[in-house]
Amino acid sequence: TPSPTPKIQKVIFLLRDNKDFQKHYEPRAVSFGPIHHRNKKYKLGEKYKLALTYEFVNGSEEKISEFYNKIEENINELKKCFEEEVIEDYDDEELIWLLLVDGCAALQYIYCAANNKFNDLKIKTDSVAFTQQDLFLLENQLPYCLLKWLMNWSGNEFVLKKSIETYIDSHVKVPQPEDQPLILSCAWLSSLSWNWSQESENEKKQRGQSSNCCACLKGKGQQFSETEKEESDQWPISMDEHEDPIHLLDLLRTRLLHKHRQIKPKKPNGEMETWQSYRNVQELGAAGIHVERSKKKRSCLSDISFTTLGFLGLGYLWLPPLVVDDSTRPKFLNLIAYEMCLDFENDFGVTSYISFLDSLIGEPNDVKMLRKAGILHNFLGKDEEVAQLFNEIGTDLVPNNEIYSDVRSKIQKHYRNKWTTWIAQFYHDHFSSPWTFIAFVGAFILIVIQTKYAVNPSPGPCDNFCKNSTQT
Repeated sequence: TPSPTPKIQKVIFLLRDNKDFQKHYEPRAVSFGPIHHRNKKYKLGEKYKLALTYEFVNGSEEKISEFYNKIEENINELKKCFEEEVIEDYDDEELIWLLLVDGCAALQYIYCAANNKFNDLKIKTDSVAFTQQDLFLLENQLPYCLLKWLMNWSGNEFVLKKSIETYIDSHVKVPQPEDQPLILSCAWLSSLSWNWSQESENEKKQRGQSSNCCACLKGKGQQFSETEKEESDQWPISMDEHEDPIHLLDLLRTRLLHKHRQIKPKKPNGEMETWQSYRNVQELGAAGIHVERSKKKRSCLSDISFTTLGFLGLGYLWLPPLVVDDSTRPKFLNLIAYEMCLDFENDFGVTSYISFLDSLIGEPNDVKMLRKAGILHNFLGKDEEVAQLFNEIGTDLVPNNEIYSDVRSKIQKHYRNKWTTWIAQFYHDHFSSPWTFIAFVGAFILIVIQTKYAVNPSPGPCDNFCKNSTQT
């Protein structure tokens, strides 16, 4: 029976045949939790976790012993957070040590990331970059109750909780229009360059494929202003401040969605339109529908709406802004995989958003239009890559058709209106640039002047001579 509190589990079998499964669903640097713990390729990551744990407890063996005993007291409750197949090969002692080290390491990493504290740790920059992706993999999750207990036992709960909020916000927040040009530097991401200036040429070559990830991550976040910090303080860590998230991926999903759409469409003739005849942003533009960035400062994925300007035939599709970089694909793929968990009762909010966005993007020019509107912030590369990314993520999705049905219905109604389409086409053909508009205004003024003189011509020399002769 589906439950509102799903267990930590492996990615559903329907997705495991994906040719890039290992790349997008398995850790790249560090494993957290029991699913990938025994994989030898994360041996270096285990050393990093021990170093982070040592920092978390300030080198105190007494704290380690205290944490071990407290986790042991709660081990049965923690085991209920995992699917049985995930932990069946672990005895209690091994599982306790695993949860202790991984929990402390995750919290210390987040603290360092949020507060620019990586300088004191000898962790490679590529591992720092990849670990931020690893924390949001479905198969790499730790129970949030474990993190909550460790924060409380550490005596530093307030700072650690604020660090989690800052860290999650850095994956949710996007540049504001006034921040253009996009020079973004979140404090925790600036730490990625802590040893770049001392790197030799050989070390730079060894970074290989990770360099692209690190480079794009520089533009990932945005350092909070004091106003934004105050605003983020008012944004609870979960939708219900009395209800803890299940794990960090669940918390990220909550922040991205923030709320559920409550608008229900009017059903014409008792039926709801579930199909669309438009194929992309360009076709919407040809029908007089412009894409615009949502005006809400705290926008979320569900902030999608549609408005019109009546007889002018103009429609406006309002979309929330989104940063696209190397982490976008694994992040959304794992959020979608999370929503597909058989024991998770949810509204498929992220799946539905990706499906809607995919319906707007058919080719690179669609991405270009969304980018110019300030909706997509491309740190990935070419517009072709972004279009391909969303088309691939959006393949074979089963969205919740009710979530954006009101918007789809309004768009379809406007799209089928021949009057608005004609006006839009006329505007596109004759006023597609400011120069054509200026030329039109100039020609119109010239015609008015010519008409005026044709009706009331000014007297010429002959007219004056004849007039004077008559008077004589």
